[in-house]
Amino acid sequence: MTERALLEAGLAELGLNHPQAVDRFLEFSALLLEKNRVMNLTAITVSMVVVTRHFLECAVLAPYAKGRVVDVGCGAGFPGVPLAILTDAEILLLDALNKRIAWLQEVLGALQIRNAKAVHARAEEFGHRGEFDLAVSRAVARLQILAELSLPLVRVGGYFIAMKTDDCAQEVEEARNAVEVLGGTLEGIHAYTVPQTGLRRSLVLIRKTAETSEKYPRRFAKISAKPL
Repeated sequence: MTERALLEAGLAELGLNHPQAVDRFLEFSALLLEKNRVMNLTAITVSMVVVTRHFLECAVLAPYAKGRVVDVGCGAGFPGVPLAILTDAEILLLDALNKRIAWLQEVLGALQIRNAKAVHARAEEFGHRGEFDLAVSRAVARLQILAELSLPLVRVGGYFIAMKTDDCAQEVEEARNAVEVLGGTLEGIHAYTVPQTGLRRSLVLIRKTAETSEKYPRRFAKISAKPL
């Protein structure tokens, strides 16, 4: 099966019929693997695995992406860039490493993705409190830490969704107090299988039910040393 066929089958499995998205994904894959030769963007260096582990895994989030979305610690653009390709949501890619953001700005221009922008900033210093309908994060930190970085950015009634491995139940339980202190309510863990693979993953769904205290987020060193 070719990368194109794999993408088409995986997106169809998710009920996402976006013919033009496939071309953009393939272009993004080529740009990612080319840049990865000189910059550490991803540990995945095989295009077929980029399709499954990056594109199709992130595509599962597409139904949740509405309104204004912030990708906290976006890294090489996941899940934010796939969400921008697959939806009409307004995506903000946020990362603390300027080199990654500069490359993502080039990518957004090359792929003519107009509903996303990349911003160089640390999440805990970014501000823009309560401005987003959804915050998403993938493979950045443990949930206790992610919650403090992400929930302050979300409006009451919005969501924070963390992409985690299938065995994240203990991590979620450890984060329960942090979620409550920050104004969130844990709605559950959505387990899924990445399309066209046997990979099991989870989405941790947290709804913002109250304003976050102005005390949070703290400085990152304190968040890491003393998670809520």
